[in-house]
Amino acid sequence: MTYQNSVERELIGESSPFRAVLEQVNLVAPATCAVLIQGETGTGKELIARAVHNRSSRSSGPFVTLNCAAIPAGLLESELFGHERGAFTGALSERLGRLQLANKGTLFLDEIGDLPLELQPKLLRALQEHEFERLGSSQTIQVDVRIVAATHQDLAQLVSERRFRADLYYRLNVFPITLPPLRNRVDDIPALVRHFVREFSRRMNKNIAHIPEHVMQAFRQHHWPGNIRELQNCVERAVLMTEGEVLHPPLSELTRRIPAMTSNESARTLAEMERGHITATLQRSNWIVGGQAGAAVKLGLPRTTLIARMRKLGISRDTFRVNNDDYPRAFAQSAAGA
Repeated sequence: MTYQNSVERELIGESSPFRAVLEQVNLVAPATCAVLIQGETGTGKELIARAVHNRSSRSSGPFVTLNCAAIPAGLLESELFGHERGAFTGALSERLGRLQLANKGTLFLDEIGDLPLELQPKLLRALQEHEFERLGSSQTIQVDVRIVAATHQDLAQLVSERRFRADLYYRLNVFPITLPPLRNRVDDIPALVRHFVREFSRRMNKNIAHIPEHVMQAFRQHHWPGNIRELQNCVERAVLMTEGEVLHPPLSELTRRIPAMTSNESARTLAEMERGHITATLQRSNWIVGGQAGAAVKLGLPRTTLIARMRKLGISRDTFRVNNDDYPRAFAQSAAGA
């Protein structure tokens, strides 16, 4: 119960866009249908997935997560469905998959758009028939699992490009919930800032009691391309840097303005704009990707996610430094060829 309450305490916001999301959560939670949560990176998709679980009749059951983008494609089938001993080289013992571990509860499939095509039919069968087989076994296992999936990608576009199965998309998209970016929730920013200040002050044993108005205004005016995750990271740095009771964030970052686009620039694709933003951040970070001084923190992204985006967008340098270590030149070459 304590854990569930902690999740509910993090559902912070009174803006109209966020209230609409919570209304959708309350509507779908008691049902058993699949839920597809869509939204930009850092908007809190897992938090909403946990809220769906906690407000459902399955709240006493397990909430199991699987990030489809964080696990190598060759291991995803084993992670999702499990395997028998000897099913493949290195399978020294039986392993339960996330699907079985989530029995009588909820399975949260994050970044579902990165699920390999070859695994999608097996997942579809498990969702439709409520059964599957582990790798290396012909025994059918029955499961009672609710699926909540999430993605920052346009799955309908992936379907049109034949990179995602249409039948699986329709099976997952029974009840879609779209999370608004933080720039559309400006009225929620003060409450979020105060929440994160309290949390990080407690963790760092500090007593920050005041946030100046000009500081809060800077938080409100920032564009937050990394959404809530970027805001959280920024507040954590601010608390770490603050001595005394008055919050002192890095205002040079918060007050940086994004220049107005010219007519030519407005025609740039979203990918080009993202590439420019990431490259500029890397340059300001001296091409350090990870660590407290790295670009990933400034962008509000996990280091692995930033590296994946760099590969996809073709962002490279002869040598990257991650946490002050030399990053292999081979990565730069692979990124340049992406």
